[in-house]
Amino acid sequence: MHPPRPSRPSSPAEALVARLDAQSGSGERGDTIPTGFPSMDRQLGGGLRRQDLVVLAGDVGAGKSSLALAIALRAAAAGVPVTYLSGEMSEDRLLERALALLGRIPVDALRAGELDDLSRSAVGAAALRLRDLPLQVRPLAGERFEEIGEALDAVPRRGLLILDDLQLAASPLPHLQGEERTGATARALKSLALDRDVALLAVAQLPKFRASRRDPRPTLDDLGGQGAVKQVADVVLAIYREEMYRPVPGVEGAVELIIGKNRNGGTGYLDLYFYRHWLRFEDMLDPDR
Repeated sequence: MHPPRPSRPSSPAEALVARLDAQSGSGERGDTIPTGFPSMDRQLGGGLRRQDLVVLAGDVGAGKSSLALAIALRAAAAGVPVTYLSGEMSEDRLLERALALLGRIPVDALRAGELDDLSRSAVGAAALRLRDLPLQVRPLAGERFEEIGEALDAVPRRGLLILDDLQLAASPLPHLQGEERTGATARALKSLALDRDVALLAVAQLPKFRASRRDPRPTLDDLGGQGAVKQVADVVLAIYREEMYRPVPGVEGAVELIIGKNRNGGTGYLDLYFYRHWLRFEDMLDPDR
């Protein structure tokens, strides 16, 4: 009787198929993190993927931070641990925005404390929802690139990291300036997403954008960084609000979210609606009730 043959180690492809089979049987999402916007999740194959660098860009005042916060809240509501690093706002200011968004309360009334009984009740309910979410909000000092990884180290389970924004993050090569600095930061963020197995969504400015051109919709070239940002990003999303450039009746609140790059799927756009007084985005095809 011959001794049994030693089993061959599985190949990377076989290991991947085994993981997919296990996910299929368990109902788990695997490496995909839902944004909570159904149209976006459909076009991105289920949502944001771990190890991907996703860039969310737009003109000044387009609502980039508001959409990033909305994705953070919706992903956290689905049970995904989310870390939100902000270089523009304190934790209190971000939570104030979150209360306005969730409670559908005008942010100006919230800041001024001018709330009626119904609004106070809505804010209280929103605060209870926030308390139970796996969401960590931290300031981004922008002094050392390592602070981004250190923020992730404080989270036992990692899912989604949101960085607001790319240009405010410290470069891993402090001597670089301008577009070289932005490009080096983008490459380092992609490496961080791979190393820490997180989906990393970075809000980004558009240094090459010109509102006066014939079609003011953002393009990949507007990202600057000597082309490095558009090259290393797995997904590039861009906000376009017609009312900012052609304020005619009927376009108020309408938003095109342009999928300018999608390494693992198609490009195109989807329709959102922006309630500016609540700082709230909603999916036009599948609005919240």
